Amino acid sequence: MKQICILGSTGSIGESTLSILAKYPHRFAVVSLAAGRNVESAAQQCLTWRPRVLSMATEELASELKARLLALGVTGTDVVYGTAGTVLAATLPEVDFVVSAIVGVAGLEATYAAVLAGKPIGLANKEAMVAAGDLLNAAARKHNVPLIPIDSEHNAVHQCMRAGRLNEVKNVWLTASGGPFRTLPLGRFASITVEQALKHPTWVMGQRITIDSATMLNKGLEIIEACRLFDLPPSQIKVTVHPQSTVHSLVEYIDGSILAQISVTDMRLPILYALSYPERVESDLTFDMSMLADLHFEQPDLERFPCLRLAYEAAEVGGAHPIALNAADEIAVEAFLARRIGFQDIAGTIEKVLAETPSFTPASIAEVLEQDDAARRRARHILAR
Repeated sequence: MKQICILGSTGSIGESTLSILAKYPHRFAVVSLAAGRNVESAAQQCLTWRPRVLSMATEELASELKARLLALGVTGTDVVYGTAGTVLAATLPEVDFVVSAIVGVAGLEATYAAVLAGKPIGLANKEAMVAAGDLLNAAARKHNVPLIPIDSEHNAVHQCMRAGRLNEVKNVWLTASGGPFRTLPLGRFASITVEQALKHPTWVMGQRITIDSATMLNKGLEIIEACRLFDLPPSQIKVTVHPQSTVHSLVEYIDGSILAQISVTDMRLPILYALSYPERVESDLTFDMSMLADLHFEQPDLERFPCLRLAYEAAEVGGAHPIALNAADEIAVEAFLARRIGFQDIAGTIEKVLAETPSFTPASIAEVLEQDDAARRRARHILAR
């Protein structure tokens, strides 16, 4: 029985993970959860799963949850809060596997602490590798901890790379749907609305990641994540637009072979893969082969998607620049969703922040978070101007 900690248990990845655990009660059990700000969902998860520890974002929310659990008659769950609470949830001695699914850098400290504690990680949070990939990789090597990607693209690459050695890889190809504006004339980008940007053609996701898919910044973050996860330079990470989202990614080997991972567009599959790795577990997530009848691949248009260019540039520079890329995007997307800036201003804000970011390589998680905070301040200042 594998004891699971889920960081971000009330989000879409957290809920999908719990649905997988429910299907395999003889294989997996919940030992701890970090639920953020959703007290109602946290209470229901405690009622269903009876975790030993559950962490909320703040002391106030933890108190509210305690009162809710008392009314429900739920006992045996230690309700904690804040970064310290999330770290506690991730590092309990009985935890066998941590699913890191807290959006943004909020879960970075707990993920890093879990690696230091020797816990295998299922990474659904690309920001952790973007901001602190070098530190996480160094800790993972030192403590012999596997970092298994849950993002569908990187999970696909992980599966394909089991067929060969790293020095046999020529290129990694990340597939991108192209989002809702793949064919929209460039002249109409200035009038893109929030509602239009939130209509993703393939996936149902949270607001920030949906906007990031529309700008292709999400794919840019995945380029940086792939560099860190698979120890490859940016020049070996390619992007191909694949609107059907059937092929989740490909690995091209030096002998000319290209291996593709194909499956249903359902996040439960990569979650199950990560939870059960290195085994494969039988599931009902079957693929309809008729979906292969119509497949298209095309080069991304960097004029249409400047965020992709900015991500490649940040990946080449390294250091604080990937941190600034992610932080500036988060602030810019917030402003776009609040209708304070236009769609094209997202890329413009990021480019200005990157131009003001100094060359600096963080040597600790604390320094990563300092650079993240500095980039957010730069972005807010640029938006205020």
